[in-house]
Amino acid sequence: MKKLVLATLCLATLSAMTFTTFAQTANPVREDREPEADTGRITKQAFEASQYMVVAANPYASWAGKNILEKGGSAIDAAVAIQAMLTLVEPQSSGIGGGAFILYWDNKNKKLHTFDGRETAPQKASSFIFMEDGEPMRWIDAVVGGKSVGVPGVLKALDMAHKEFGKLKWNELFVDAITTSKQGFTVSPRLERLLSLNVHPGLNNFVKTQNYFKPNGNHLKQGLTKKNEQLASVLLNIANEGTDYFYKGELAEKIAVAARTAIINPGVLTAEDLANYEAKKRAPVCGNYRTKKICGMAPPSSGGITVYQILKMLEQYDLEKYGANSKEFIHLFAQSSSLAYADRSEYIADTDFTNLPAVSLINSAYLSQRSQFVGLDKPFVKAEAGKPYINAMVGEDHTPELPSTSHFSIVDKEGNAVSMTTSVEFMFGSGVMVEGFLLNNQLTDFSLSPSKNGFKALNSVEPNKRPRSSMSPTMVFDEEGNLELIIGSPGGSRIIDYVAQTIINVVDFDMDIQQAINAPRVTNRNDYTALEKGSSLVDLKEELEKIGHNVRILDLNSGLHGIQYKDGKLVGGADPRREGIAVGL
Repeated sequence: MKKLVLATLCLATLSAMTFTTFAQTANPVREDREPEADTGRITKQAFEASQYMVVAANPYASWAGKNILEKGGSAIDAAVAIQAMLTLVEPQSSGIGGGAFILYWDNKNKKLHTFDGRETAPQKASSFIFMEDGEPMRWIDAVVGGKSVGVPGVLKALDMAHKEFGKLKWNELFVDAITTSKQGFTVSPRLERLLSLNVHPGLNNFVKTQNYFKPNGNHLKQGLTKKNEQLASVLLNIANEGTDYFYKGELAEKIAVAARTAIINPGVLTAEDLANYEAKKRAPVCGNYRTKKICGMAPPSSGGITVYQILKMLEQYDLEKYGANSKEFIHLFAQSSSLAYADRSEYIADTDFTNLPAVSLINSAYLSQRSQFVGLDKPFVKAEAGKPYINAMVGEDHTPELPSTSHFSIVDKEGNAVSMTTSVEFMFGSGVMVEGFLLNNQLTDFSLSPSKNGFKALNSVEPNKRPRSSMSPTMVFDEEGNLELIIGSPGGSRIIDYVAQTIINVVDFDMDIQQAINAPRVTNRNDYTALEKGSSLVDLKEELEKIGHNVRILDLNSGLHGIQYKDGKLVGGADPRREGIAVGL
């Protein structure tokens, strides 16, 4: 129903294998496996600047954004340049074949704008697209190939934002990415490592993708210079002709044909689907937490609502007296997160296709009632969704939500800011490559099953609908309405916990942004309490299990990138778990 010092970067390939079913592959992906593996930690210090700053997931991207700001460009100008560069140097995480959510702070007018560049389902998509023999497909079978490809939205969202807030000409914003695509970039250890794991079955079966990432039968190695002439040509045409080059004409047809004719899971995408795509401006989701105002993205993002729910249910406690790494805080955080995720799974979807107002989930009276289930005197139990709506008959959904995404934060010379999270979904998206860039597999962010227990899942597939997302670009403001913190992360459905915990580290535990990002991670998605492997939190496992937690020790691969206003300075933080850097002046 429609209603930053430059570091080496990485690109790689997978070992060869003949086309076969995924169950027969030499290294099949387990259902419980974290799809984006740990690639080590790099010690990072807070970076300070006074005029402007960029924090992005790859040094090439950070410097591309910095170059635009040095020329007098706006934060949104820098965002265009960064995304273009990420398409080249971080193809496993984001690119012009994917989608994004953008928060833009207009400092002059003191107004926050949000842009929805989330992918849409093709017009011919059915709620049963991922059902086979009456059962939902395994996620690893669903994500690969053309069936999972949604209409890419990131370029349209950037174009919409640039038309309103850009300062430099559109074609100036692609120069660095075009030049680097032609001259080549240095393959990084992270990208080599991710490709060497052979996690994505499709990369072994799609000829164009295989040829790019494995030109001589062996995956690319760190330190190698890798060129992408096809992407250079595409970016040059987008720069000169605008986004119509991507969404209309020959390239749009190539994208649609690649999805429909994929040798694995051929899809239903058409050129008309691309021509009809529209980015949307939406009202931000904002609410007060202690003395701060927290603002995020509205549905189809679940980030704005679910992050705020977690924070608000914890507001009743003086968290500072427990400490960031205490059993007490972890217990309270896990309880609050579990409750919020229970609501998220049942009630959050593209509100253009529902008649349930999302703001009911952050209503003060409702959250006060939910917060009664949070307490040190209460054992941890799996949460049930609340009742924010009268007689809402909906079913819980079945959504994989995989963690290959990227986030960057920007502040320009005039104090305008961007918090942008961008994704192709699974590591290397669908695996389908067109003209040097990968297509997303975002349709698997819909519920793979259209219903549960006889009730329709709100997040089921429908034509032109946008799948629910965990991407959580967030901004935090002080009591006077001044911007104080810009934050976001990749990490699949764990993004929400990563962002919420980092905000608490800054607001409640008085950490600077780098300390808050460095801190050990904890998540609970209403399933189990995950504690970051190798951190001090591991010592709490036995104590937490005594009070009801099912504890797992995991590599929690956040990619938090944030900027904080502190003591008159811009302070940048980049996640040590990934290869991003902060740069500025």
